Amino acid sequence: MAIVLGTPDVDGLGEAVAVLREWQEDGAAMQLHPGDLGWYWRFGAKATAAAVRTWRRDGRLLAVGLLDGPTLLRMTTAPDVRGDEELGRQLVTDLTAPERGVLPAERVCVEAPMDALLQNLLPAAGWHPDEPWTPLRRDLTEPVEDPGVQIEVVGPERARARADVQRASFGGSTFTADRWRAMAAGLPYADARCLLAYDARGEAVATVTVWSAGPGKPGVLEPMGVHHEHRGRGYGKAITLAAAVTLRELGSSSALVSAPTSNVGAVATYASAGFQPLGEVRDVCREGVGG
Repeated sequence: MAIVLGTPDVDGLGEAVAVLREWQEDGAAMQLHPGDLGWYWRFGAKATAAAVRTWRRDGRLLAVGLLDGPTLLRMTTAPDVRGDEELGRQLVTDLTAPERGVLPAERVCVEAPMDALLQNLLPAAGWHPDEPWTPLRRDLTEPVEDPGVQIEVVGPERARARADVQRASFGGSTFTADRWRAMAAGLPYADARCLLAYDARGEAVATVTVWSAGPGKPGVLEPMGVHHEHRGRGYGKAITLAAAVTLRELGSSSALVSAPTSNVGAVATYASAGFQPLGEVRDVCREGVGG
């Protein structure tokens, strides 16, 4: 059967979220997580559906991708087809040719599991590795130490404070209380929590959103940030510990996070909270095509 590229409607997002949950497993290569769709959901369900790409064979979903911006596709496949040559070659065609409607003609990048055949096929088609990222993992079998600061689970009444800390943590962030509400209304948020950390004066100083993929599956932190006026005081470690505590309460087997290898401060923060670095990963990029 031919492999069919598609874009779901809003009703079809549930299937994409479900297979992404199913595909998560400890020990697997870093890959697209249902929490990645959940974080994108802040733009609304229609925008999220428009940003998703799917590949099917004989009706079965084999691969799911998320356009995390117009020039970056983050994707993964079902574990049993990582080495499927037919799928790999179809993905190369669809990702390389702008007329296929996945990526534009300008410079673009793809994030895919490092053990996927696609990682070998794309360089042969003229793609090249990008800058390295460091994924980190913390096992959640044993209890996690106390964060040592006040932690609050964010509900609708604290959405504005959550958004304020997000914008103060990331330059250029457009996150708002309305976008928090859109995200919280999304399917993946049923297995998610937003947290705020407070200093001794009661000021919100750090935030994180954690996404479970269900009991016994790895969860992810996306995003985590510390207010720019409160950095260097241990709040990054504290909110990361709180994230691990919360994911354990949600039944996650482990907690995953990733940062650019060049961001040594972020990598050190996660390591201070008991996260162990895994092997570096890289996106694969294609320069602009056409004239």
